[in-house]
Amino acid sequence: MAIQKFEDVLSWQKSKELTLLVYQLFKNNRDYSFLDQIKRACISIGNNIAEGFERKSNKEFIYFLYIAKGSCGEVRSMVYVALDLGYISKSEFAKTNQLCLEISRLISGLIKTL
Repeated sequence: MAIQKFEDVLSWQKSKELTLLVYQLFKNNRDYSFLDQIKRACISIGNNIAEGFERKSNKEFIYFLYIAKGSCGEVRSMVYVALDLGYISKSEFAKTNQLCLEISRLISGLIKTL
């Protein structure tokens, strides 16, 4: 199946899944600066994939994919902090971290393909 819109991009689909997971995991958290940062980083992944795709240039798409990949790394880093602070359980950490790693691999594969 050819990718015709950014919603067809698997890494975008997975980033949406990650964003919903993060919002759910931290919905009752009162550490507002932490919350703001992890939510912004999460949303940045999908938004940069979408923005890059819509630019209709492989060079620009790759540029935005690298930004998305960086934001994915930021989310991964923050879930380590969340685990250490007791904001999430080890199983919640494992699920979130695994999804981040999957998204990062998908983005890397897409960059190589382009």
